[in-house]
This record gives sequence, C-alpha cells and structure tokens, in this order.
Amino acid sequence: MDHAAVLALYDRDMREGARADGSGARIERDARVVRQVGSAHGWNGIVWSDLDETTADAAIAEQVRHFAGLGRDFEWKLYGHDLPLDLGKRLRAAGFTPEPEETLMVAEVVDLTLDVEPPEGIRVLPVTDAAGVDLVADVHEKAFGTDGTRLRHQLLAQLTGDRENVVAVVALAGEEPVSAARLELVPGTRFAGLWGGGTVPDWRGRGVYRSLVAHRARVAASRGYRYVQVDATGQSRPILARLGFEPLTTTTPYVSP
Repeated sequence: MDHAAVLALYDRDMREGARADGSGARIERDARVVRQVGSAHGWNGIVWSDLDETTADAAIAEQVRHFAGLGRDFEWKLYGHDLPLDLGKRLRAAGFTPEPEETLMVAEVVDLTLDVEPPEGIRVLPVTDAAGVDLVADVHEKAFGTDGTRLRHQLLAQLTGDRENVVAVVALAGEEPVSAARLELVPGTRFAGLWGGGTVPDWRGRGVYRSLVAHRARVAASRGYRYVQVDATGQSRPILARLGFEPLTTTTPYVSP
C-alpha cells in the first residue's frame, strides 16, 4: 500500500468531502474547516481543517462560538498529520480535553483475510430494529464502561433514515449479547468504515471481534468498496494488523470546553 497516497485519498473523500452520518445531521463548510452539526444526541464536531500558525487560534475560537450558539458540545477530531504541528497544544490551551489516542488503520479489501467464522457457540445477527439497538448499546456499555444513550439515538436514526448504508450486527452466546459492531458505507467514496466494535470482557480473546471485522469487510467487498478503515484502540490494533490492516496516522478526539 502507498500509505501517503491512501492517506491523501482518505482526507479528500472522508474528511474534506465528508457526508453527514445520519438524516438528522448536516455538514457545514467554511474557508478553513468542515464540521458536522447533529442533534443534541448525535455527533457534533470538526472533521477536517486547513490551518496554519496564523489562522489556527482564530479558527478554534470561532468553532467554540459556533457550537456554543447552537447549545452543542462538540469534538475536534485531530489527526496526527494535521497542521499546524502544535494544533493539539493550541486546542488544550483553548480548554479542550484530549481523549485517548487511536490509530487510523486501513486495508484494501482484496488483501484481507476474510474466511473467519465466529467461534463455536456464537451466532451473528443483523440489527434492524429498536430491540437490536438495545442489544448493541448493552454490549457498548459493558465493553467500554460508558453510557450508551448517544449510541442508541445515533444508531436508531441511522437505521431509520439511511438503512442501506449502515450495517449493524450483534454476536450472541445463547441469548446473551457479547459483541457488537457496525459498518458505515459512504456512497461515492472508496472507503467503508468499521465503527463501534467491542466485546464484553469475559469473551475477549476468543475470536469474536475478529469474526465481526471479517463479516463487515465481506459486506463492504460485496458492495464494491475498495478500502475499509477503522480507528483502532491499543486492544484492537494487533488483531487488525493480523487480518491485514496497516496504520496510516493517529487520531485524537479533543472534547470542547
């Protein structure tokens, strides 16, 4: 893989050319940033910026004012190659709080190992309604130790308004949800995004997460997408690397003051 070329394509398709992630959200562009404005329960934030040392501080202040005027908390999604090089420091100086760094990993679908089945005793079901969304949120809360309210609202909105481009799945051991994940397909781009993959602690290390990655990659391949991408945590990065994903850059969410 030509890392620099693929990263430039990702920036162009998925960041500068971002599409809203649900029917209740919109993308706004000005001279130097691309942002998503969603509902109070949706994702609000900056997905791309074109800044330098002379414009960064003013742009940060303007985005804070903009979202404050809407009554929204928001996230500045900072990538490791974004400019200026001290943008993270400037965000912290403006009162933003960084969350844990993740790694943007990308793979060409044709290079992935996709013949991965769930471990014995696990069945994978599609999520199509509110009951399924509740199962996904239950896994999310147990896997990450965070509240699943926003995820419930976001996934319900996506499945209601953009069902063809969002694929969510949950893995069950008997009737117990033990892992869940979703695939977001962005029409007109070459990238499919793997999001929200998590497994409850008692089922980690058994191949459940790996099987859900392969499941979603197979769906992306069947829809004609060339690349799959994921923001990987330290736990998932080794699994993804063994499947054929390669790291391109880092990404850090900075939460608004």
